[in-house]
Amino acid sequence: MLSAFLDRHRASVRRACAGLSPAASAAAPVPGSPLLTARGVVSHLTWSEQHWFEAVLLGRPDRVFDPPEGAPAPPPGADWRPDPGTGLAGLIGDYEAQCERSRTITARLEPRSGARRSRVGEPPVTLRWVLLHMVEETAAHVGQLELLRRMVKM
Repeated sequence: MLSAFLDRHRASVRRACAGLSPAASAAAPVPGSPLLTARGVVSHLTWSEQHWFEAVLLGRPDRVFDPPEGAPAPPPGADWRPDPGTGLAGLIGDYEAQCERSRTITARLEPRSGARRSRVGEPPVTLRWVLLHMVEETAAHVGQLELLRRMVKM
């Protein structure tokens, strides 16, 4: 059931971005929030999927915030800053591919499976917790996408 709810919100990401022009997808119409763009939201959601399912549950490196040894630390908000050369369609494709990897991980684990990474001093989260969190996270960002869509010219 949790996976089904999450998939419903994942599909809403594509619908909320449908038809946005390159300029509209890069527009940041909310004063004081320069990273809040449709492109930025999709980039952040792609990172969120990778972070929670791969980095936290499986203990793999975080693709944004675990730089190779000797590399500089990423800037704040790096997950909201997509490659400028990647259009919205490419970002959506990356998001959908990451969601598919998350589905594969989910299918292999039990709901009570503990994460391999946890915050210092806190017990590890479980797959069930990650799924609940991602339903909440994705739904909130779909709301942002819908708001952005109404604020910009398509």
